[in-house]
Amino acid sequence: RVESARMRWVVHGERSLYESGWVSLRLVDVELPDGERFEHHVVRLPDAAASCVSEDPERGFLLLWRHRFITDTWGWEVPAGRLDPGEPAAAAAAREALEETGWRPTGELEPLGTWHPTNGLSDHAFHAFRARGADHVGEPTDTNEAERVEWVSAEEVRRHIAGGLVPDGFSLTSLLLALSSR
Repeated sequence: RVESARMRWVVHGERSLYESGWVSLRLVDVELPDGERFEHHVVRLPDAAASCVSEDPERGFLLLWRHRFITDTWGWEVPAGRLDPGEPAAAAAAREALEETGWRPTGELEPLGTWHPTNGLSDHAFHAFRARGADHVGEPTDTNEAERVEWVSAEEVRRHIAGGLVPDGFSLTSLLLALSSR
């Protein structure tokens, strides 16, 4: 990969507009390659997130059916959440799967990919992993995450994606990566 210094935006500084333990909103003083200079809004998130796509040849994919108040939408999602400080991404993915579903991923988690979903606005990083099965250990300990937890066949997952029933970008990308690398 070749990087071109002539197309690189120059950062002259940044200042905070809002700070919390979850998110900060910053104004970044940037200069475009043509010399134009302005302040760009940037959302910074202190913790990356990780997902676990649990896939079983007999049962399909382990998904959550849940409501998201911000967009007022219902949809299928994979278990996911923030990494704790110092926690490896794969460990966070397995922990989130267990907490949100009551199923413990089996075997070593396989990396599916890492990306910045809105890199023109935010520095948030997502890490996706796949487990080739899961063992049921009980009810979810995080009872506010999902209305229901279900194993959904790959064919149904494809139909849900095509029908707009996987509106969460993190889940959508994680599932598409898993489906494309089967």
